[in-house]
Amino acid sequence: MPQMTKDERRQKRHKRARKKISGTAERPRLAVFRSNKHILAQVINDEQSNTICAVGSASKDFKAKIKGHDVAGAEVIGKAIAEKAKANGVEKVVFDCGGNLYHGRVKALAEAARKAGLDF
Repeated sequence: MPQMTKDERRQKRHKRARKKISGTAERPRLAVFRSNKHILAQVINDEQSNTICAVGSASKDFKAKIKGHDVAGAEVIGKAIAEKAKANGVEKVVFDCGGNLYHGRVKALAEAARKAGLDF
């Protein structure tokens, strides 16, 4: 039996978590994707299948300001996604770490979003 790659294991954990986590109009899902170089966050309403807002370290606004692959960059992205979500009328979200461990950059993004006013 062939071994699963790191990404396949992450996808399996994400699929297992998504059975329980779903974004609604009242509480959309704050989904985080982390790669080796970048981190991205989206606020998603799964009932209507649409993205309310999204922020990523690869975008033009943040590429010059931050490195996407450090904790400080994740904090900037967390603060930015919270501000965008609040501008779109979202106060409460459900956190989806995308199969990643709640540690390092993912944790820094979540805590920065909480500090900026998102409730989850």
